[in-house]
Amino acid sequence: MRIAVCDDDLREMEQFEEALKNWDPTRSVEKYFNGNSLLEAAKEKPQFDIVFLDIYLPGESGINIAEKMRGISPETGIVFVTVSREHAVDAFSLYAVHYLVKPVTTEDIIESFRRLTNLREKKRERITLKSGAERYTVFLDQIYLFESDNHSVNISLNDGRRLKVRMSFSELEKMMNKNFLKINRGIVVNMDYITQMGIDTCVLQNGIRLPITIRHSTSIRAVYDNYVFDKLSKGF
Repeated sequence: MRIAVCDDDLREMEQFEEALKNWDPTRSVEKYFNGNSLLEAAKEKPQFDIVFLDIYLPGESGINIAEKMRGISPETGIVFVTVSREHAVDAFSLYAVHYLVKPVTTEDIIESFRRLTNLREKKRERITLKSGAERYTVFLDQIYLFESDNHSVNISLNDGRRLKVRMSFSELEKMMNKNFLKINRGIVVNMDYITQMGIDTCVLQNGIRLPITIRHSTSIRAVYDNYVFDKLSKGF
């Protein structure tokens, strides 16, 4: 198993390694002082099983590094480590395994591995869609949003792809889970990708700004707030 820790503080790294050894003396950890060196190592095989990533790295954000890591090694479990919970919402939008506040303890590490195991065992929900002559299997957690387009639906995925499927908007809406929220007539978004929920505008992680139905903005915001609270209270 490949385990990595990325932190610019050598003392924090040594404390992490000690906490890991207190759980399992046979485990070893690869240490990286910046995000670029971590990303280069992530390209090697076998890929990292789990990475403990400091959010505050010199000149760069651990959140940005995690986004790049997702493109290189999507199956790697990411655990964010920081001094506060300021970026917790950003963290769970990237499907973080856990979010730890320093100093990291042996119990924190054990819990992180337990969550990683649970995530790997959990079956990802998927649907099969037809776009033109092609059929696509899409995981629900890949969908940023979908929008009605006459008698078709345009679906935006987290890898930048857009699929146009010929089906009714309501039919596709019924195939979604509780992560999805209708914010306007003909617009449904995945709440895991929301970075800002305003009175009349919803902003997604990729920068897309979408209008919210003013008449229902209070109830829409309440659903989103409850969703975020529930995720945080359960530790993602």
